[in-house]
Amino acid sequence: MLSVAKVQRRNAWRYYVRGVAFGDGRRPVGLSLKDAQEMAGLPPGRWLGRGLAALGLTEGSEVSERQMELAFGQGRHPDADRIEQHLLDDGADAATARRATVLGQPIEEIEARKQTPLLALDFTFRPQASLHVLWALGDAHTRRVIERAHERAIARVLRWLEDEVAETRWSSGRGRAKTPALVVAAFRHNDNRDGFPLLHEHCLILNRVQRLDADGDPVWGALDTVRLYRHVVAAGTLYTLAITTEVCEELGLATVPREVTPGLRPVMEIAGVDSQLIDWSATRRQQIEDALEGLTYKYVQKHGRLPGEKAREGLGWWAAQETRREKKTPRPLEQLLAWWKASALLKFGQQMVDGLLQRCRAAGAAIRARVDPHVDVVLAAVDVAAVVFTVRGRFARRHVLAEARRHLLETLRGREFTRGLDDYIASRALSDHGRQTTVPQPGRRAPAADQIFYTADFPEPDPWFIAGTDGKPPRESSRYERARVASLAVRNAIRATRTTAPGQDDAPTATSAAAHTGEQHHDPASAPPHAVDHPGRDAALTPAQRAAAIHAHQQAAMPEEYLEGRTTDAATWLRTPKNLDRLAAITHATNARRRAYEDKKPPAAPDVPDDGRRQEHEQQNQQPGHGQGPGPRP
Repeated sequence: MLSVAKVQRRNAWRYYVRGVAFGDGRRPVGLSLKDAQEMAGLPPGRWLGRGLAALGLTEGSEVSERQMELAFGQGRHPDADRIEQHLLDDGADAATARRATVLGQPIEEIEARKQTPLLALDFTFRPQASLHVLWALGDAHTRRVIERAHERAIARVLRWLEDEVAETRWSSGRGRAKTPALVVAAFRHNDNRDGFPLLHEHCLILNRVQRLDADGDPVWGALDTVRLYRHVVAAGTLYTLAITTEVCEELGLATVPREVTPGLRPVMEIAGVDSQLIDWSATRRQQIEDALEGLTYKYVQKHGRLPGEKAREGLGWWAAQETRREKKTPRPLEQLLAWWKASALLKFGQQMVDGLLQRCRAAGAAIRARVDPHVDVVLAAVDVAAVVFTVRGRFARRHVLAEARRHLLETLRGREFTRGLDDYIASRALSDHGRQTTVPQPGRRAPAADQIFYTADFPEPDPWFIAGTDGKPPRESSRYERARVASLAVRNAIRATRTTAPGQDDAPTATSAAAHTGEQHHDPASAPPHAVDHPGRDAALTPAQRAAAIHAHQQAAMPEEYLEGRTTDAATWLRTPKNLDRLAAITHATNARRRAYEDKKPPAAPDVPDDGRRQEHEQQNQQPGHGQGPGPRP
């Protein structure tokens, strides 16, 4: 998970040096940052990013208080004092020596135009709540695995940002250039303000990067921070996918969906971690929910209606701000681990705490036994495109890429996958189901790739209302719930009528990296891009057997609410006659799209009944496969 904050005012660096760099506590007055960190047993900050080479710094070296002030407070070289003194010794005047240490445009010039300079962006990475519990209550080996996966996932996201996203801009945006080298200062925290486990990392990305000018000389300029903001969701899903996959592969675990907020996307947590332990570590959630109830009541009194989806998000933000605690006194990790262990033992008992990893491995083994390392990229592309279209209407490639990464996390349940599969699914979704809406204007600069928007032609279900539980009022279906229904109708139509002739069937199937050795990079122009045989089998599967295996895998891997709508409760929308007719009409429309899809293939499709009502009736009476439990209820 990833959140972003701005570092704008010139004294903002003091907040990070006095608080963030000191474990999100209050640093004692009169103590230097290094002395305070050593006294509290806190790790120092680290320099990260490829841009350090241009500054003469080493990746992983310690971030000092003076370097923070110079880089994030004055926009100067982190070692500006040494460089300035060297120039003064050579006879340069004070103004020239100081100007030589400034990175890009001086902050004084920006403030003279009555503008607020943006000095950095604070990217904060944190894993899911179940990983916090495993990290806090597990043994030393488990903690090392999670911390190493956390560090590697952050490094992978930074590399992706450098390679694919980071750009510099000058001349009011008229000049642009790729800048695959960021300067980052990272600070690790171990707990939240209540003292409970919350492993997270603050990564301050300096708003200064280097490029080559027209003469080939290196010059410093500002990042295109708007472009970084646009890719925050895709970066966050990459971090979650990377850390979850590595931890599950290293420890033999798997993931399950946990519905945190009804109607919103479930969080993929580690299977076997009890919900009581997650609630124990997530202390602020109950505080936010209590505050949100009061804010919702005030909203109803003022507007005379329940808040919509966007209003609920805004009220949730206010509830989080109102329940934020004051800064605490940080403690060493060894003391925190002992306190966490004692707190959990007193509340849950020794059997639940000491047997946590064994339960997680047992649950992971059961899930891995029925989830093969396959991804059907045709169904994945349909799912991704339908969800993004229903949620957003118009979308860019970054939205599709983020949804493709979520799909891999939800489908593979923590298994490793071939590097580049997320990009391939995103490209397949855009090429097969996207329709470009951005039209280049004559005489104007062609739009960049991330500025091109698309739409799709999936039938969109109408909203419906879901009965409240535990005394809560009824609510309207969310965009995410409607997106899942739109995807369901199309995917089931393709499942029911797909032809699996040799040569055509190989392309939709992908294997994860766990099933073979060596990395494979996907080229959408190559065919077939993901044809990999199953090791340990005497003979290759027939096309029909392969299709059945993929279908069974999808049903075993995907949570049940994705296969049968939001729930199997007879009182909800899916069982009412009105909406059964509506879904039958949607299925009928998708059958027409499916027939057009089949006409593009050389082999002829077998005769299949086109009655959408009968197909939906069979879908509703479908029984879960072997090992498939009921999904979470709203």
